[in-house]
Amino acid sequence: MPMTTDFAFIASMDVAPDKEDLFNTVYDSEHIPYNLEVPGLVTVTRFQTVDLNLAVGGRVHAISREKRPKYTAIYELTRPEVLTSPEWASAVDRGRWPTEVRPYTSNREHFLLRVIR
Repeated sequence: MPMTTDFAFIASMDVAPDKEDLFNTVYDSEHIPYNLEVPGLVTVTRFQTVDLNLAVGGRVHAISREKRPKYTAIYELTRPEVLTSPEWASAVDRGRWPTEVRPYTSNREHFLLRVIR
């Protein structure tokens, strides 16, 4: 499905193996629902990085996910200012995320993309 907004916020990270079940539960049942209450956030889609085989230049290249974060979420935003709003600041610190999950995340990457139209 094509994006309906002009911006995508990407959040990628690893999580301690012994906290992985809690990470996934809290992300799906608390973190995403709280964030979706923020005005200007339209959708959130989660991904898990996997190894990749890719044909380029007549050869198949094996690309390992080894150094890439295991989990990624793509947040579709109507405008970049959503990420600095009071509503966003409140949402990302609700529930168990700030105390029971965030401390066990690592290899974090965050960036913002603008759709080329």
